[in-house]
Amino acid sequence: MLITATISELKSHLPMPSSGKQIGFVPTMGALHRGHISLVEQAVNENDTVVVSVFVNPTQFNDPKDLERYPRNLEADLRLLEETGCHLVFVPAVNEVYPEPDTRKFNFGDLETVMEGKHRPGHFNGVAQVVSKLFDIVQPHRAYFGLKDFQQLAIIKNMVAQLQLPVEIVSCPIIREESGLAMSSRNELLTADERKNAALISQTLFEAKKLITEKSVPTLAEWITETINKNPFLCVEYVEIVDSSTLQPVENRNSNEEIVCCVAVFCGKIRLIDNIVF
Repeated sequence: MLITATISELKSHLPMPSSGKQIGFVPTMGALHRGHISLVEQAVNENDTVVVSVFVNPTQFNDPKDLERYPRNLEADLRLLEETGCHLVFVPAVNEVYPEPDTRKFNFGDLETVMEGKHRPGHFNGVAQVVSKLFDIVQPHRAYFGLKDFQQLAIIKNMVAQLQLPVEIVSCPIIREESGLAMSSRNELLTADERKNAALISQTLFEAKKLITEKSVPTLAEWITETINKNPFLCVEYVEIVDSSTLQPVENRNSNEEIVCCVAVFCGKIRLIDNIVF
């Protein structure tokens, strides 16, 4: 496993396009956990060369305090990656990725007006900036993203279509802790009590899936909100039941469409997201 910090060094170790070798790419912001590792392992199984980036992207944080407290532990990340069989780790400084400010503005239409886009203005523009830059650097055949960030995945697929990039976006399942809590780098910021109580988020979503045939969509969303908010450690920011393709809210259950429930919940000061497909 080779660790690189500059674009020129990384490119010097990538296979030439004429070699026919397939490149898999897993972009991360570090603080790696088993969810990230599952993406890397799938990439290793499906490609000749695998690149993992570890870069906390400043342009996708609309709250400077959130950027400041985002967990960072490169040494631990590298130990985990060493065991996966990945070939190249790209750990650039901010000025390597952004030698000058990125002023591009993406338009994702209705995809970015709901949920995370509504509550974190500018977030997805920052995501699109960094992912498109990393794709341009790595030139991967496949890139791997987890379904925990359901809306982000839709945004990235849309960006790839808009820019006509020759990369396959591979969606990978949510990996959960034993309690059911969706694995997230932010979990490391939770106290032991917060982490224990945060498990109620996924438990409520699992129960909601059983109730979808018994309750109307608005009633179910209300039930999810009330159930989570009863826990003094938790405070719901949003519960949205949406069409899995358009991400627009649905009022009625239609057997012909796939719907997904997406939630954002504060556990103390830490903001957690999760989702479940009904």
